[in-house]
Amino acid sequence: QVQLAESGGGLVQAGASLKLACAVSRSITGFNIMGWYRQAPGRQRELVATITSRGVTNYADSVKDRFTISSDNAKNTIYLQMNSLKPEDTAVYYCNVQTKILLTVRDYWGQGTQVTVSS
Repeated sequence: QVQLAESGGGLVQAGASLKLACAVSRSITGFNIMGWYRQAPGRQRELVATITSRGVTNYADSVKDRFTISSDNAKNTIYLQMNSLKPEDTAVYYCNVQTKILLTVRDYWGQGTQVTVSS
C-alpha cells in the first residue's frame, strides 16, 4: 500500500504564502500523476494542480500563476507552493497519487491539511 501524509497547512492572512508537503510512503514505479485537490465547506472537491512523472503540470484557473506544484523523487515528496493566498483558497487540501502500471490504475489519497486564509 501507498500512504500519503500532508503537512504545512495553517492559518494565514490574505497575501501570505504557505508551502504544503505530501510525504509518500514509498517510491512509485511506472507512470503516475501526483496532485493536490481541495474541498471547501459546502463545496465539492476540486482539482488544484497536478504533475505527472514526466513533469507535465496542470493548474486550476483559480490558482494559476499563484501556486506551483513540484515533486522531489529522492524524498518521495510532493509540494504545493502557494503564494498570494486569498480567502477563497480556504479549504482542506488533499494530496493525491494516481498510478498506472500496465493496465492497473490505483488511486491514493492523504487525510488532508487545513488551509485557512483570513482577510
